[in-house]
Amino acid sequence: MGTTGTVLLPGLGTLALVFGVLVFTLNSMARVTFALLASLVCVGGVVTVLGLPYLGVVIVLMMVMEMVIMAVFMIAYMMNPAGLMPMSMLHNKRGALAISGAVFAALVTGIFLVSWPERTGARPADTTFQVGMSLMKEQMLTMVTLGFVLLATMVGATVLATRRGRYDRFGDDLDQRPAKDPAGGGLGR
Repeated sequence: MGTTGTVLLPGLGTLALVFGVLVFTLNSMARVTFALLASLVCVGGVVTVLGLPYLGVVIVLMMVMEMVIMAVFMIAYMMNPAGLMPMSMLHNKRGALAISGAVFAALVTGIFLVSWPERTGARPADTTFQVGMSLMKEQMLTMVTLGFVLLATMVGATVLATRRGRYDRFGDDLDQRPAKDPAGGGLGR
């Protein structure tokens, strides 16, 4: 890890912890959602700095989409306006504090008491490929093919669900000028 990684790692780790604490101290669901998003983006940054850029980017992309969807649904469907009404994210405060403190202490103790293995062999040139092979093994080609099939299925379903095509507004012989646009007006307006 270079100088940049040495600086980024504690910074991103500290920010992840700060935003994680904010998740339990802010008083509205919308603010909590964005604090959780920021914390998980920092975790993705930590994973990237530690040498697994593929997993880091996947964490960031998944969390951004998940939290944005959650925020949109809160704004659309919550009884209070946009999830901004004061509320508490804490339940059973003493019990939760005792359990989380004990778990944190056990994890920190484990970090220092476990005999960590030494690296055997050289670091792989492409960590993304190594992670993919570890997860998929001989099924990698199947999963790549399945990804393309799913994408084609989504595009095909969208095309079939659309009532009109790209050139329908120009008429059957594509000679209708100006185009009859269902949104109103022609192309020249």
